[in-house]
Amino acid sequence: MNKIITEKLIEEKLKEKGLSMYDQVDDSLKKLQNHYEFELTDSYNRTPDYSIFAESTADGYEVWVATSGDGRNICINEDVYYYDSDLSDPLYDAIMDYNEVIYVDDLEAYYVQNAIDMAWEAFITEMIDEVENELIEQGYEHEEIKA
Repeated sequence: MNKIITEKLIEEKLKEKGLSMYDQVDDSLKKLQNHYEFELTDSYNRTPDYSIFAESTADGYEVWVATSGDGRNICINEDVYYYDSDLSDPLYDAIMDYNEVIYVDDLEAYYVQNAIDMAWEAFITEMIDEVENELIEQGYEHEEIKA
């Protein structure tokens, strides 16, 4: 009898690692920080590798800056955002690009949670692939789909 890789089996193996392909765990940010080796902080006590913060324009509008480093070398057309809703993608990229310290001025902002959710989805996909590869090494096979 062939050992078949099933969704249930993958979920069991993920649960052994404290993960789930269906539910985000309570300490998902901590797990992401450990896996991708970054710290997400709103404390500006050392030089960050990536920064996201609000700034005011000369005429009183609020814009957001998402840039490498501590924000001293801003490229206006690449690093400045008119809407904070556009910050999820740059934050996700910063997480996935192995920046050690990522500074955001508001950890409670919805774009932060959105970026964490996106990173969690990528992380779980990686973990599913890892579990599947481990099962294949143990002699499991994917079920053949019959036409």
